[in-house]
Amino acid sequence: MELKLSVSEVLTLIKEVENVPAKIFEYIGVNIQEAVGKFLTNLMDNELTHHLGREKYVRKEGKIDYRNGSYSRRFCIKGIGDVKVKVPRDRDGDFKT
Repeated sequence: MELKLSVSEVLTLIKEVENVPAKIFEYIGVNIQEAVGKFLTNLMDNELTHHLGREKYVRKEGKIDYRNGSYSRRFCIKGIGDVKVKVPRDRDGDFKT
């Protein structure tokens, strides 16, 4: 992907960011809400791995708790906005994030 900007366009963007610093998030190619949502989803998935004591797709003998998919949640985080995360769950229902 190639991005072409003239000097005058760059100067205009810089002036807008100086006047309204929050505008920079609009110009950054990364969606902050999406990045935070992926980070939190990954964090909770790792918490479940620690809770179960084994990685995904690893089975053990006997009556043991397993992963049971996930459900979507939306959170409003101050300064970031609405963040969508996937909360993992276990079959026994005793996993709490």
